[in-house]
Amino acid sequence: MSGTPPNPPAKAGGDWKRSFFDTISLFATGVTVITAKGEGRPHGMTANAFTSLSASPMQIIFCLAKNARMAGFLKVDSPFTINVLRDEQEAISNHFAGATRDSIRPDFRFVEWEGGPRIEGCLAAIGCEVSAMHDGGDHWIVVGKVVNLHRGIEPLKPLLYFNRRYYRLEPESTAAPDRLDFEQSGEQMFYDPW
Repeated sequence: MSGTPPNPPAKAGGDWKRSFFDTISLFATGVTVITAKGEGRPHGMTANAFTSLSASPMQIIFCLAKNARMAGFLKVDSPFTINVLRDEQEAISNHFAGATRDSIRPDFRFVEWEGGPRIEGCLAAIGCEVSAMHDGGDHWIVVGKVVNLHRGIEPLKPLLYFNRRYYRLEPESTAAPDRLDFEQSGEQMFYDPW
């Protein structure tokens, strides 16, 4: 079997990889900063490839580029934190994505807690320990066992990422259906309670 799908879609400029990134960028996500200790101090990286995995036991996953500096700090049983960013924390996202110089560090500080360093003022945080790292091509699929949870203060306004741009929530929203509605209807839809 070759590495090309049997019926690939039209390629933008003949560049299949670029077309893949362009398509993936259309999935709107929140923005997180993964933090861990390495070389005696906190380190972080911006990531949006994160999701809950299991409620029993409580586990999350995130994807980590194998060539990322963070990959050198994480191994099985290592503590780390998923920091979910607020809408006003765009500068923190840019900082940990390497889009700013160290001399223009945004104003933030770390709080020590179970699960590695947490960014003070984040929307939410999930303290974890690495339980497994699976091969995922040019990334590691990191499975984290949840050991601590933090919910920030109101207002709970997340920083969003879509099509390579940051967004904020509009004031209007529609409630998602209750999980029981899906179970009773027999529909095959995954509803993530996180």
